[in-house]
Amino acid sequence: MAEDDDLIAELERDYLEANGFEVETAGDGTEALKLARTGEYDLLLLDVMLPGVSGFDICREIRREQNVPIVLVTARKTEVDKVRGLGLGADDYIVKPFSPSELVARVKAHIGIHERLLGAPAPERSIEVRDLRIAVASHRVFVRGAEVSLTNREYELLLFLASNPNIVFSKRALFDRIWGMDAVGDMATVTVHINRIREKIERDTSAPEYIETVWGAGYRFTVA
Repeated sequence: MAEDDDLIAELERDYLEANGFEVETAGDGTEALKLARTGEYDLLLLDVMLPGVSGFDICREIRREQNVPIVLVTARKTEVDKVRGLGLGADDYIVKPFSPSELVARVKAHIGIHERLLGAPAPERSIEVRDLRIAVASHRVFVRGAEVSLTNREYELLLFLASNPNIVFSKRALFDRIWGMDAVGDMATVTVHINRIREKIERDTSAPEYIETVWGAGYRFTVA
């Protein structure tokens, strides 16, 4: 936080720290620019009218080097200053006087937005049952840690059954779901594909652990 008015700086720091933020302050622009360039901050709060280097200039320099959120603070209410600050890459612009609670709310909002935009991608969804893992987005299947190769139809059939565990599906239902209701073929193709999948994922195809045959009804993926 860069603010040359000690009373305002103390007030802003107290409110931010009371809301769980760690705050480091600078009383002039030269010091503020030096600190900002360390890249150790989640957000920069810069008064526009700083001795040495202005908040505008700090914003310009830091925006060339980093993508950290920047909030400018000023006592000037002209639209030109606001447009200039945003044009230099500031994320927000607060005009004095403002309530400390508003400041805290804006700081929280911009840090949250930044984290969502640049945060690590969400982990890929996977289905894991005993020694079998299906990585859904990448269409990969692993058995006891080793990847197995499935055709598209085999993968789609396995994924559908694994996504609906312990439910019995008839051959007709599986054929319509995987091949499409208008597809040309017969129910025997379902059995062929089930057998191929078993050969790739089961320890013992005569006593399947994952895809169980329910005689006279169809197949189900067993998880318990």
